[in-house]
Amino acid sequence: MGSDCEVLVVGGGCGGVAAALSAAMLGRRVVLTEATGRLGGQLTSQAVPPDENAWVETFGSTQSYRLMRSRVRDRYRADPGLTAEARALPELNPGEGWVSALCAEPVVVGEVLDELLAPLVRAGNLEIRYHRTPVAAATTGDRVDAVTFASPEGAESVSASYVIDATEEGDVLPLAGCEHVLGSESAADTGEPHALDGPADPFDQQALTWCAALEWDPDGSHVVPRPGDYDFWRGYRAPFWPGPQLGWTTQEPETGEPLSRPLFGEGQDLWRFRRIRSGRLWDPPRPDVTLVNWPQIDYWLAPVTGVEPEERAARLAQARSLTSSFVHWLQTEAGYPALRPAGEPLGTPDGLALAPYVRESRRIRAEFTVLEQHVGVEARAGIGQAEQFADSVGVGCYRIDLHPSTGGRGYLDIACHPFQIPLGALLPVRTENLLAGGKCLGVTHVTNGCYRLHPVEWNTGEAAGALAAFALENGVPPRAVRSRPGLLADFQARLAKLGVPLEWPEPVRGVVR
Repeated sequence: MGSDCEVLVVGGGCGGVAAALSAAMLGRRVVLTEATGRLGGQLTSQAVPPDENAWVETFGSTQSYRLMRSRVRDRYRADPGLTAEARALPELNPGEGWVSALCAEPVVVGEVLDELLAPLVRAGNLEIRYHRTPVAAATTGDRVDAVTFASPEGAESVSASYVIDATEEGDVLPLAGCEHVLGSESAADTGEPHALDGPADPFDQQALTWCAALEWDPDGSHVVPRPGDYDFWRGYRAPFWPGPQLGWTTQEPETGEPLSRPLFGEGQDLWRFRRIRSGRLWDPPRPDVTLVNWPQIDYWLAPVTGVEPEERAARLAQARSLTSSFVHWLQTEAGYPALRPAGEPLGTPDGLALAPYVRESRRIRAEFTVLEQHVGVEARAGIGQAEQFADSVGVGCYRIDLHPSTGGRGYLDIACHPFQIPLGALLPVRTENLLAGGKCLGVTHVTNGCYRLHPVEWNTGEAAGALAAFALENGVPPRAVRSRPGLLADFQARLAKLGVPLEWPEPVRGVVR
């Protein structure tokens, strides 16, 4: 059954939530769909504590993103069991993890996201539909008329003036016939120093990770059943990897040298790496919970994006089994039976995330594509800052961080400067009313490594939602907003009013991250 709206946001991850939030706040009628039963993507269903820039508490992210972070802290401060000392911390980090200034339990973040959107739902501007997987799209010429979803009630079509693809893997792009890129580009095509030397390879994609949460119960024994393919993973070692998959030795991302971090210890130990609950912050103390998003559970045997459904299902099952095998190895051969899978902080029965963390999406062939030459320190030697984009719709900062690939390559982790998000990267070269609202924006396999993180994905989605609303308000296509200086200035002023920063302060631009 068809259902009309002005803005259809497909995918309820970081970008999708932000897109729906901005479009609905600007008065448009929005439908937000999500394949799972939970909003938040990386923050929640994929259980990845946020990777953020060093200035995120005060600038370098959008106002709405910082509001979300602030409300997560408020939720914890409202817990009567939290110690007075912890409650008084202005930058409370519930997990005291060292990867982020806000390591928190995914279920808490999910509750906050629901609360952020609730007033817009009550006002009638926003409708959220869960368990919707896009399966087809109807198009006329260069426009997408409607997207069809598989749902528990059967096929469901939603028509809209604008469609924003905020899915984790750019699922709408092939359905709508939108020109796109998958996998690794060739250096001969992009000129990027770290692109593939040979031909482009659509099935050379970053590893995905099926995260898990573990609780420390020093008085218990909680060994999970031995997975059926445990022996395979126990004996597997990739040619580029310095040790067996189930082991302590991994690869130092920046140098490629062997790296071994202990589970517990001083400094950057694994337990505190992505710890999402630091039990000592409660009175009485609660059990510690850490989030396992470690190199040992990166799945790089084969790609999952762009393959046949049967292959995809088999490979995702293999990725889950790798995580379960690693947990079993930790409990048995590594000697930590007191580790217990923690489902409650994730909202799952088995302590594994609800969905896999797929780092790399299909990407639109965009009006403008961000290359390594625009943001990478090495590629911009002598310039001292990232390219400054006149059509900026936001900012981000993270290293170009590529996990091992399904093409048999190890880590690539190189420095970049604080960068901007150009409007041209949200616009497909042909399709008029389809916008990139997440990781499917106009970047490459290389620059995806710095544009895929939580606050950048959020900013991308927020800009896409605001762009759809602005285009509707002014009766112009999105590409006209970019091509007409007056419209662009008005749109950027709208973003600034929403609290979206468009540039980095001058002293920060030359920073090397």
